[in-house]
Amino acid sequence: MARYDSPLFPSARVPYGYDFVGDAFNADSTAASYNPVPSPDPNPDACAGHGTHVSGIIGANDATSGLKGVAPEVTFGVYRVFGCAGSTTADIMIAAMEMALADGMQILNMSIGSAFQWPQYPTAVAATRLVNSGMVVVASIGNSGASGLCSAGAPGLGDKVIGVASYDNTRIAQAAFSISPDGKLIGYNPATGAPPAPMTGSLPMAAPTPVIACPVQVDGHYVSPFAAGSLTGKAVIVNRGTCSFYWKALFAQQAGAAAVVIANNTSGQLNPTVDPSGGAAFTPIPCPSADFPTCPAITIPTVAILQVDGTTIRTRLQTGPVDLTWTDQTISIVNPTGGLISSTSSYGLSPDLALKPDIGAPGGSIWSTYPLEKGGYANLSGTSMASPHVAGAVALLLQARPHTPSQAVRGILQNSADPQLWSLAPSYGLLDMVHRQGAGMLDIDDAILSTTKITPAKIATGESQAGAFTQKLTLENNGPAAVTYDLSYVNALSTGGVITPGFWGSDASVAFNKTSITVPAGGTASLMATINPATGPVNGQYGGYIVFTPQGGGQVYRVPFAGFVGDYQGIQVLAPTANGFPWLSVLIGSSYYKVTD
Repeated sequence: MARYDSPLFPSARVPYGYDFVGDAFNADSTAASYNPVPSPDPNPDACAGHGTHVSGIIGANDATSGLKGVAPEVTFGVYRVFGCAGSTTADIMIAAMEMALADGMQILNMSIGSAFQWPQYPTAVAATRLVNSGMVVVASIGNSGASGLCSAGAPGLGDKVIGVASYDNTRIAQAAFSISPDGKLIGYNPATGAPPAPMTGSLPMAAPTPVIACPVQVDGHYVSPFAAGSLTGKAVIVNRGTCSFYWKALFAQQAGAAAVVIANNTSGQLNPTVDPSGGAAFTPIPCPSADFPTCPAITIPTVAILQVDGTTIRTRLQTGPVDLTWTDQTISIVNPTGGLISSTSSYGLSPDLALKPDIGAPGGSIWSTYPLEKGGYANLSGTSMASPHVAGAVALLLQARPHTPSQAVRGILQNSADPQLWSLAPSYGLLDMVHRQGAGMLDIDDAILSTTKITPAKIATGESQAGAFTQKLTLENNGPAAVTYDLSYVNALSTGGVITPGFWGSDASVAFNKTSITVPAGGTASLMATINPATGPVNGQYGGYIVFTPQGGGQVYRVPFAGFVGDYQGIQVLAPTANGFPWLSVLIGSSYYKVTD
């Protein structure tokens, strides 16, 4: 361990780690801060809060606040692959993965991903090889749900990786400010890229018009919606919509505001970012640009609140002054979408029709640790927050069952998971898509206490053009007595379309070669399951669950299945134009010439 020379690192809790990149590293060639040259150093301390938040979910053990992670006694290895902003590269990630293996890590959490990838992507292949070497690898499946089907990312797509979807938390813990005249507490989510809100002090509130606080065009140029100095010393409430959060905060800041409160324009939580350092094209103005040659940092607290709370503040402002007072208090509220798939969680299937994601866990509105200079705690959302829930659960599983092989862990978790209802209409009683939630919600209690293991733990049926798909399933009983399971199946929703999927009921069916199966204590038994694919929609995706219900009561086990409706290989990728494009061509000078026989 000679490479560790920081006075703050290593520690008893974090004895392993390395910084592969340094603060200034940024692999995004489109960013103003582009710097592809890593500057490694021994101390994996990071300037952003993502890794701190993820680590807290896995294993926080804070005696002061009482905050505990899933596995509060774990030993950490921390391997930094991001600078203060931007992106990283696959080779750096693989170097970190190799060091984690060399350091003896049993579990690797990767709250990171590259969307719309294949299982053959370098980080996905490397992750599978780590599993073959004895390490359990858990990875977020991605936050590209709004981009439609097959948006899952690598390394979560890896063949033996546990790719994790996100469910919304059942309750939401948030820091809070109060408003006059009655001291009503309003929970908020701090914006990424803004300084942390203080815990004391009061500000008069203002609700300027336009409420969306977006730039206006004058003679072809974008200008601030606020007059200079018009918001001096005030906490300004603006609405989400039309332009990026960055511009709302920047224009308020330039007009003298001391804080910005962004109210959601729809139900649900809002987790904004006002960080300009990535060099992205912020709607509607690229930055840097002619109008904004530099992208100033946001230097005032910027927070997001619920739509209903925004309405409350605006209503009060219509009848008189309202003061905002920062507090050190937190509140906990019931989340109306709790237990349902997060709207941002990526869809599968894998582009080779493998069943992804594998399982889901809480990831929407998670309260966890954050860097002290950023407030110490934060409420963040995403599959980045779901993955460490599973990683921590794996630690508990291995603590309880220390001889479990790395390649068996995913199946144990999947067999015991609990499929959840369709997030868009849970009252219908329909199960959400298998290619959105995998085996279902992680149930670590049942996984640890399980006595039956079913392999394979998931079934990818491929394209329906091939006809019915038959799979041998083997049950292993590690309990003290024989168990007889009744066999059944239940369909989940299907999807049609790609970018904006439609939702369909499924007519897939499963036939078994027996109606029940008895597994002797300490023994195994097998059965054949024939999955008759759904008949529609054409080029859609379908799925469901094979259910094993013990006679006389006990734990129910499941195996998810999913596939494609139609001829996957027959989909035309590039259609020729009237001129015969696309061509196989060669570039000579500045012109392309068609390659002919």
